Amino acid sequence: MFQIRWFSNLKTFALLSVVFMLVFSGCAALSQNENSATASASVQKDIGDMPSYYDFGDVLVPKELKVKIEKSFIYKTSGLPAGVLALSGRVELSSLCTFFDNNMAKDNWKLVSLFKSPHTLMLFQKQNRWCVINIVDGMIFTDVEIWVAPSIAENSSGLIK
Repeated sequence: MFQIRWFSNLKTFALLSVVFMLVFSGCAALSQNENSATASASVQKDIGDMPSYYDFGDVLVPKELKVKIEKSFIYKTSGLPAGVLALSGRVELSSLCTFFDNNMAKDNWKLVSLFKSPHTLMLFQKQNRWCVINIVDGMIFTDVEIWVAPSIAENSSGLIK
């Protein structure tokens, strides 16, 4: 009878050992899945933290600015988008001006003129296009309008001569 009881305890011990190993190996796998999910989320967050080009392929916009669709109008023709992109965000005016000054030059835009005040205007030119960046520094949010338009050929007739 002692041997049967010992055998019964041995079965219980073995069963508990198997359950114990399964639980801890499952927790380790779960921990690895959580770590890989966390790493994946951080990569996606890093991608989301990158500046974007939005509708104009050569005007980089800081990640802190969010598009205001109701105030934007983009017209695409012949592969050249034109129009106004309205944005808003909690960004300091000086850092925003520095951002556009540096990144527009990287995209081959030339700064033609700059009016700096709480209502700042930056004028850029490329071979066949113009870009006006209108920045209004508010109490909480900074509003930005990015206007892009094609250049008018010099030999076309216009109202002003």
